Amino acid sequence: MPKMKTKSGAKKRFRLTASGKVRRNQANKRHGMIKRTNKQIRNQRGTTIAADSDAKVIKKFLPYG
Repeated sequence: MPKMKTKSGAKKRFRLTASGKVRRNQANKRHGMIKRTNKQIRNQRGTTIAADSDAKVIKKFLPYG
């Protein structure tokens, strides 16, 4: 049986935690910061856990996690 290929776009954007959840970068942080509140900018630092419905699809692209 051949090895499955990982989607190269997914491996750059997502990582799996030790418990199997999908970690992703925060959205809405690329541009337009001047119209966002300081609270929004502060709360969007770092990474977050993807929703379960999204994680189910993302895990198909990362067969070896």
